[in-house]
Parts: sequence; C-alpha cells; structure tokens
Amino acid sequence: MPELPEIEALAQFLRDHAVGAVVGRVDVAALSAVKTFDPPVTALSGRDVTGAGRWGKFLGMDCGGLWLITHLSRGGWLRWVDEPNPLPPKPGGKSPLALRVHFFTPEGATPSIDLTEAGTKKRLAVYVVEDPELVPGIARLGPDALGVTEDEFAALLKSTSQRIKTAIVDQTLLAGIGNAYSDEILHTAKISPFANTKSMSAEKVSQLYIAMRTVLLDAVDRSVGQDAARLKGEKRSGMRVHARTGQPCPVCGDAVREVSYAERSFQYCATCQTGGKVLADRRMSRLLK
Repeated sequence: MPELPEIEALAQFLRDHAVGAVVGRVDVAALSAVKTFDPPVTALSGRDVTGAGRWGKFLGMDCGGLWLITHLSRGGWLRWVDEPNPLPPKPGGKSPLALRVHFFTPEGATPSIDLTEAGTKKRLAVYVVEDPELVPGIARLGPDALGVTEDEFAALLKSTSQRIKTAIVDQTLLAGIGNAYSDEILHTAKISPFANTKSMSAEKVSQLYIAMRTVLLDAVDRSVGQDAARLKGEKRSGMRVHARTGQPCPVCGDAVREVSYAERSFQYCATCQTGGKVLADRRMSRLLK
C-alpha cells in the first residue's frame, strides 16, 4: 500500500506535471471506485489544475476549487501516460484501470493520469468534493506523522493502550504510516512491535519519534522527484526488514522474522528489537493445533 512518502511524492509529481493543464474528459472504468455523485466526475472537465495535496495516505488534485481525491488502498497506483488511448474504456472490464483523467497542457500535449488497481479485491476509492474534509476518511484522520511534535506524539501514545505496531498504523491516531514503514520505524527505534503504548518509557517514546521522522523523511527525500512508475521500486529498495523475511538484518546479521495474522504480516529482527525473543506467529500456531 502506498504510504506517506509515496503519496507525498505523487502529490509533488502532480504539481510538477499536471498543474497548469486543463482537465479534458474523465473516463470511469470501475464504477464501484467512485464514492461521490454530487458533484459528478464530469464537473472536473474544463477546469484548470491548480494544485495537489496529501492528507495521510489520501492524494488530492485541485481542479480550480473542485478536488479529485483518491485513496489508493492496497493495490492502487497512479500512472502518468503521455499518449493515452483516446477511446473511452469499457466499464466493468478486466483491465486494472479504475479512472482516467485526460489533460490538455499549455505545450499542446494530451497526456492522462490513470488510477489503476491490481488484484481482485477492489478497494481504491475516488471522491469529487469541494472541500477535502468532506471525504469521511480525511475527516477522521489524526495528526500527520510528519506534522506532529514530540510532545504531541507522546500524548497520543499515552491516550491509548495497545501494541505500538497497531497504534502507529491507526490513521485516526496518527496519519500516514502503514504496515511497511511501521516495520522500518520500529526496527530503527529498536522497539518490539508488541510493546504496549502505556508501558513505554519517555526515553523509548523519544527514540520512536526520532526514528519515525528519520525513516519517513529519508523515504520522502528518496521518493520525491522520482518518476511515478519508479516509486514502488524505490520503496522496496529502501526497506531493511519489511518484506525481507529470512534475509540477514543489516544491523546485526540475524535473520529477519515474520509474524502473520489475517491477511497481513509484519517483519522484525529479534536481536535488535525483542532481546532475542521470537514473537509467536499466529498463522503457524493455528497450523500446529
């Protein structure tokens, strides 16, 4: 799932490539992706693109005061297409395309942005609103992970009692961090994913805050300016433990371990984060029963 660094990079990509263009035709290929109907997506046509923004993991494009907002969810992505197919896509087809926005640029080009979604579970969401706060998911967001102060961060953790891994991916508590970067942040801070927010010392909370900013800012620096098509690869290349089960930890050399639950999993280093204790893998526990 695209997280704060990738969404920030995509917002900057839109500022660099789409701002100044005029929206042409808007093609809806997946009707289920569009979550609003008033104003309709056709209301974007003919408007100047004047800006782009990010709210947590939501991406928005300002079309002269009317916002096109998307949440890419787990399998979604944004593609810039220099020469898109001029024919409207067939709604409900097998293509990963969900929405296509055509542009007319000042240079006379006619590119598009394509919102696509891989996989069978279609969760990508698109909204057309006059104010981003009208999107329910944005209205529920907690403070941004790169906007919160250390004191505010400490207060947020004290306000809840749950595993730290769960807390920092809760978008209503803290916006922008998902499964991948939470693994990286906890590894950098040398904190167990199962540590309880209530029992964490002030020193540990400070370590976590510094690690959060370090990991996210480094990822933003590496991502912003990249072509949209390269961002996924850039994200993977920067990971130290996430999605690297069985590989050596780059800090201590121990094997990166995994805990699986429901449809997801997370990775950690037992030597660096849990004092050598191997956390129970719920999926393996169920298989052994």
